[in-house]
Order: sequence, then structure tokens, then C-alpha cells
Amino acid sequence: MIKILLKAHREKSVIRRHPWIFSGAIERIEGTPHSGETVSVFTRDGNFLAKGAYSPASQIKVRLWTFNADEQIDATFFRTRLERAIQYRRLVSKLQTTNAYRLVNSESDGLPGLIVDRYSDFLVCQFTSAGTEMWKAVIVNELNQLLPECHLFERSDLAVRQMEGLSESIGVLQGQAPPELVEIQEGACRFYVDLIKGQKTGFYLDQRANRLLVAQYAEGLEVLNCFAYTGGFGVHALRGGAKHVLNIETSARALEIANQQMLLNQYPSKKVDYQQGDAFKILRSFRDAGRTFDLIILDPPKFAESKSQLGRATRGYKDINLLAFKLLNHGGFLFTFSCSGLVSPELFQKIVADAALDADREIQIIQFLSQDLDHPVALNFPEGRYLKGLLCRGW
Repeated sequence: MIKILLKAHREKSVIRRHPWIFSGAIERIEGTPHSGETVSVFTRDGNFLAKGAYSPASQIKVRLWTFNADEQIDATFFRTRLERAIQYRRLVSKLQTTNAYRLVNSESDGLPGLIVDRYSDFLVCQFTSAGTEMWKAVIVNELNQLLPECHLFERSDLAVRQMEGLSESIGVLQGQAPPELVEIQEGACRFYVDLIKGQKTGFYLDQRANRLLVAQYAEGLEVLNCFAYTGGFGVHALRGGAKHVLNIETSARALEIANQQMLLNQYPSKKVDYQQGDAFKILRSFRDAGRTFDLIILDPPKFAESKSQLGRATRGYKDINLLAFKLLNHGGFLFTFSCSGLVSPELFQKIVADAALDADREIQIIQFLSQDLDHPVALNFPEGRYLKGLLCRGW
């Protein structure tokens, strides 16, 4: 048995069941663990704390599987964790009438480094840690046994794998390869999803509830959908009776799919327009031209990948929200989001408040927004709450 002994007083987070152990907390290692191998973690005095997967390349040296000394890390362990996650998502799919949802949410489902998203009969898997990479074949086999109707496809093409000393891996794991576009259902809307080359695992599943909320506010309104990707918010806005939607997105391919979404849902082309380009530049041009909107959606990509980028991210969020407030009609609504985990909800609210102040606008917060039900946050892992948003109303 490989032993990891922590430095004095560095066991507090593990006692609180946080699933990460950083390199600076380790005093010594008894044995020579290889990448992904299960190790046992002890206090400096030799008291058992947890079992986890060792990662020699990462600053997070151990990602913890269990805090039970008697629990073995084997196929039965993974089957039990997967069964628990799947059981809950079946409830979610019924509550929200969808066949596309997050099936396994990494640390928050007790499986650090594993993401599994379901799109109809396809499971898209991301193995982002040394531990899940080592157990990949077992995890795939258990998923195949639990959901035999599904095809499994891997999208382990995230930068975090490089930090784990792993190369990118994309391809079929079980069954058939997905077609160019897979059709899914989300409430009363249908969408095409590119599982092979699309952002994340193909779609922003975490925004489902917020898309449904947009529909409730959009009736009769002029809608600006920034960072639109494949137009998810825009489709729901039209379902809610929006007068017109303008989708702004840098990717021509994403806008092409966004147009196909409108056709799939049988919305008239006169109700939607597309503009390819940088949202910051386009919004500045709208400001200078005096153009305004009744409902604006800001769903930008992650601005901060590391603490060193936090200052730049803060400026970016303030700039884009400032521009949005300048374009927002009185009585209009702003749905604004940050998916940067390093930006706390409190900091994000302050950024938006500062933007409103600089824009000389009186703004109300109508609702605090977050990721959807299929993206739970474990109480021992607050970092799992990465998506935060505000529904604001301008006076």
C-alpha cells in the first residue's frame, strides 16, 4: 500500500472531505506510486484520512475517491457511484422534459475528473484526471452495462489533461460514432448538437433552466443574444414570443448551426438575424449608433483560467456589462453570466454593480442564477458552483 503522509496541520481540508490534496500539503510519500494509482492518505501521526488517485504531474497530487478505509477502489466502487448519479438524473430528465443532461458531474458526484453528458442515445465522456484515465476501461464497461442502449464517445480534449501529464484523446469508446449533428429535446424546443467538435461536450447543458427562464421574459421584446454559440437562448426567446432576436457569435460554424436550430423549430427567418464577430467590438458599435434592446443575454466563455488572469477577467466582465447597460432600454432585462470558477458570486455581483454605476443606470437584481439541476454542487466541494448569473432590470 502506497502511503501519503501530510504535513502537520494540513489535514483540516481532508477532514472536511474536500477532495483535493495539493503538493504543498504532502510531507512524504512511502512507496513509488505511478500515475492514477490508488494511494492512502494519512496524517503526520499515521491516522487514516482517505484514499485517492495519485497524479505525479499535477499540483493537485491526490484526488480523493473515498474517506472510508474499508472501501475498495475497484469496479464495484465505480458501478455504485455511477448508479447513484444515473438514478438522480432520471428524475431530472422527467422534471424538465429533456433527453440531454449531465449524467456525472465529477467531484460533485464523488468521481473526481469524470464528466459524462447524455445526448439522446450518446454518452460523451471526459476523463480529465490521472485517476479516471487509469480506470477508463472499467468506467466505460460499467456505463455500458448500466446504459446498454447508449453509444459512448470520448471528448478528453481539455487543457487540464496537460496539467495531469495526459495527452488529448478523442474517439469512440463503445458502439457507434455520433453523426455530424445529434438532435436533442429541451422542453418544447429541439436542438442540433455537434458532439465531435462542439464546445464543451457539444452544448451548454448547465444553462438549461436559464434558457427556459428567458422564454418567460421575452414576449414582444427585441432580444440581443451575445456569445450566442449555436443559439440556444435565442431559440427559447422566440418560443417565448420575442419580437426579434439578434445572435452574435465569433464562430461561423456555430452560427450556421444556430440557423439550422431556427429551421428545426419552425421559426420564421424574419424574426432572427446573425452577426459574426467580436461581441465587445459589435456592442461598442451599437452604443455609438444609439441602438438599444429590450432583453440582452451575456453568456461569455471563461475569462479566467488561472489566478494570474483574474484581473484581466474582471476588466472583461465589467466592460461587457457596461456596454450592455448602455444598450438596455428602460424597463429592459439583462441576463448576465460568468462561468469562471475563480470569479466568486460576490465578486461577480460587485463587477456588475460597478458597471451599472459607470453606465449611470439604476439596476435591480430580479433573480440570482446558477447552473441547472443536473450540475449539483457537493457541500464539500464549493468549487463545483462555477456558473453564476444575475437577472437584472434597468429602470
